[in-house]
Amino acid sequence: MARLGLGLASLGRPGYLNIGHGSELGEDKSVEALRRRAHEVLDFAYEAGIRDFDTARSYGRGEEFLGQWLRSRRPEGVTVSSKWGYVYTADWEVAKQPPEVKHHDVDTFRRQLSETRENLGDWLDLYQIHSATPESGVLENDAVLSAMVEADVPLGVSVSGTSQAETIDRAVALNIFSAVQATWNLHERAAGDALARSGLKVIVKEGLANGRLAARDAQALAVALAQPWADVVLSGAASIDVLRSNLRALETPPEDEPGLTEESSAYWKLRSNLAWN
Repeated sequence: MARLGLGLASLGRPGYLNIGHGSELGEDKSVEALRRRAHEVLDFAYEAGIRDFDTARSYGRGEEFLGQWLRSRRPEGVTVSSKWGYVYTADWEVAKQPPEVKHHDVDTFRRQLSETRENLGDWLDLYQIHSATPESGVLENDAVLSAMVEADVPLGVSVSGTSQAETIDRAVALNIFSAVQATWNLHERAAGDALARSGLKVIVKEGLANGRLAARDAQALAVALAQPWADVVLSGAASIDVLRSNLRALETPPEDEPGLTEESSAYWKLRSNLAWN
């Protein structure tokens, strides 16, 4: 059975597209309030046995918060991953558009790797391309790929959209990545076969479909954890209460609900229309 991990997409910035994110954070969304909240959730997660933590350069101050927690707690046995390729542009506003902008060029990689290393130091175990797609061309960019290989850090790729399977296959063919992070949940299962044949470490993101499956969180996460190709399934909790509920997945029988499956194109169209809150 896969391990449950914690992603910081909802903890590092005041706005995110998860349904109910704003109410989960509460009234005070200041930098200091989110820093305290992030550290409290990280403490709870570690005490509960979570050892996998995932963040990104575009998660507001997610890397900063995680790095401060790591240096102050010195936790043992953790695995830390981050991602490059998006620039956070919301300036700590909840619904500023666009909240983040994709940049998959070599200059952005070098700059963001330097920033990530400043935040996470020697704790960085995996550095991933953030949301690689055929349209971005990043997996065809020799300058970027060469710079990544030369960076001397284990490499991964995260994927999104209707082309997840195609992108995973392309990433595998390059033979430079040790891990892939993909969306898989009871609504969107299209990447499953590609993940199964990839031979890479698989990190499942958006297991609750950005909050659409929150009402059945333990069951939804239990099914994801039970997939034979899954190694880590990320919780996106922004509060101790929600993380406590997510942790019930570790004790919940994985009873699948195939009738919840959606067409991939419909799923991603709906996701793109979710409001940042």
